[in-house]
Amino acid sequence: MPTLSDLPPQEVQSDNEDLRAHLRGTLPAKRLEENLLVATWNLRSFASLTREWTAGESASPKRDLRGLLAIGEILRSFDVIAIQEVKGDLRALRDLIRWLGPNWAFLMTDVSGNAERMAFLFDRRRVELSGLACELVVPPEWLEDRSSGALNRQFARTPYAVSFRSEQSTFVLVTLHVLWGEDPTDRVLELLGIARWLRDWAERTNSWDQNLIALGDFNIDRKDDPLWQAFTSTGLKSPDDLDSVPRTIFSGSDQSESPKFYDQIAWFANEQGEPLLDMRYARSGYVDFLPFVYRGLGLTRRAISYRVSDHYPLWVEFSL
Repeated sequence: MPTLSDLPPQEVQSDNEDLRAHLRGTLPAKRLEENLLVATWNLRSFASLTREWTAGESASPKRDLRGLLAIGEILRSFDVIAIQEVKGDLRALRDLIRWLGPNWAFLMTDVSGNAERMAFLFDRRRVELSGLACELVVPPEWLEDRSSGALNRQFARTPYAVSFRSEQSTFVLVTLHVLWGEDPTDRVLELLGIARWLRDWAERTNSWDQNLIALGDFNIDRKDDPLWQAFTSTGLKSPDDLDSVPRTIFSGSDQSESPKFYDQIAWFANEQGEPLLDMRYARSGYVDFLPFVYRGLGLTRRAISYRVSDHYPLWVEFSL
């Protein structure tokens, strides 16, 4: 049975070499003591793994070593990555961490809504834990508020916050995956609750409220729709660079959906729109992996979504 550390077949090597070249040409380089690269990625049902380089049509799950190798190449381009849709079965995650090597570590929650975990992977040569890890829960007084627009239940999937340190900068990352629901309006109250929770936290006068960054899958359909307005209602702002990038591999494809704003990276800003961070925002973007995976096999985008993901990774670079 092959492993991720074995020499791949030639066609997989070719895909991987071109993917690495693409990453080197489009992503910022890691520069010691100078920058920080933060990413978020909804990895579709990131759970088990077929330990074959290319899974056959009858294989279950469809995620194989070929797809996991592409995922690993992308992830190790960043310093810390928030991952959504990690499931109860951790086979793929364990194989990935083993391949990344001893300089990499991870933190994650137990399973919550939809049997999902929230997780952070991080390069210990670039960032270290700075002492805080917690899940965000709705305060009891909110649950007792029966007024219109109040969130009267716990978050469907508990957001997860962890503090990190890079050089002299400490930052708190809050990752979340907002409830999909039967109708987009089902998400409004949860987005309002999360925005309120983060604002309350940012305004507290304690040592953990510096450089608060929210990232993950907010399931926002369009910019300026009611979901977007709920997300930004307490002052959260995403970088303008991300307004023009696709979130899913189906955006813009022939079979596709209209452009979405599901995934976000955001922080609070002042009245001039300047980030309330002591790390300077440099730039942001996404990783288009589609042209470099499973070439020559004639797989549909949907088939690739089960092997890699249906979402693109988003990333942001800060200057330290």
